[in-house]
Amino acid sequence: MANSPFNEHMRSLRAVVEAALAEELAKVVWPGSLKTAVEYSLMAGGKRLRPVLVLMANEVCGGKQADAIPAACAVEMIHTYSLIHDDLPAMDDDDFRRGRPTSHRVFGEALAILAGDCLLTLAFETITSPITNSGGEFSRQIAEQVRLLAAAAGGSGMVGGQVLDLEAERGTFLTSDKVRSQRPDEEKSGYRAGNSAVQEEAILKGGGHDPKDSTASISRSSENTSNPMAESCVVELSQIHKMKTGALIAGALELGAATTAVDQDSRSRLRDFGHRIGLAFQITDDLLDVTGDETRLGKKPGRDADLGKLTYPGLLGIANSRNKAEQLVQEACAAVATFGDRGKWLKELARFILERDH
Repeated sequence: MANSPFNEHMRSLRAVVEAALAEELAKVVWPGSLKTAVEYSLMAGGKRLRPVLVLMANEVCGGKQADAIPAACAVEMIHTYSLIHDDLPAMDDDDFRRGRPTSHRVFGEALAILAGDCLLTLAFETITSPITNSGGEFSRQIAEQVRLLAAAAGGSGMVGGQVLDLEAERGTFLTSDKVRSQRPDEEKSGYRAGNSAVQEEAILKGGGHDPKDSTASISRSSENTSNPMAESCVVELSQIHKMKTGALIAGALELGAATTAVDQDSRSRLRDFGHRIGLAFQITDDLLDVTGDETRLGKKPGRDADLGKLTYPGLLGIANSRNKAEQLVQEACAAVATFGDRGKWLKELARFILERDH
């Protein structure tokens, strides 16, 4: 499997991303300490999932790879800034990331915050670099890419999802004895994908959901479930992760498509694929936090439980969570079926997300 065509293709795309990121950093003129801190996190390796998705979407839509490289770099810069800030004591307070100490443990909180800020702004400088380099006008295509990136990263996307995650973690609703007593374990779970599945589908399709309305909406239609509180939490969790994780993953795919002249239907299918694999990615992350190995993960497992986070295994049990991730991957593959053979790498990537061990 290590030398499979898919893995070779992934390595090839990652190499493109690594080289492009290094090239972007080589251009900057910043204070030395800032550049060192940014480079420490940005060039730390990792899966490079989001920039690879940009390149794959560009590929499946028949585009030129060179046109997608600035967007791919920009997405990874946004993702890395979010990890730096997510690891801070004010949020998840993590000591390790990608197998080594987190940014604030090495450089201090102030410089870590500024390194994240700098990556956020560098992302927009990078995505608009084709205009700067060519001296051309601000094209509609690049304007659309900027809009997509800002929306995926902002209050209606990643940042908004992080806020909801923090509110859920710290709120009395999720820490009450009533909620804890109704969280199912592996064998005793009363969860059934009935009412919550309908609401989750609306979320994945782009419909909004106010987490504060979860309990009320479920209680009004709970005839087909033995655990309405669990279903309520699942719907809330899906909304959190559609924004926190899924928005940037779906945005990466739509960004890749936006570097081509592909039609809106194809962009919509790629976005739908992204939301579904984004949720599958998060479920797998939750599972790995319970079952994963510290050496493979590059960080200590069990952090979600330590922080009192709402997770899929905590609500559904391990087996049901795995089944849910499998279902999402199948739905994602169906969304890109119209691409035919051109979509094969996307389908294999969806399977990779499901089967990964770190």
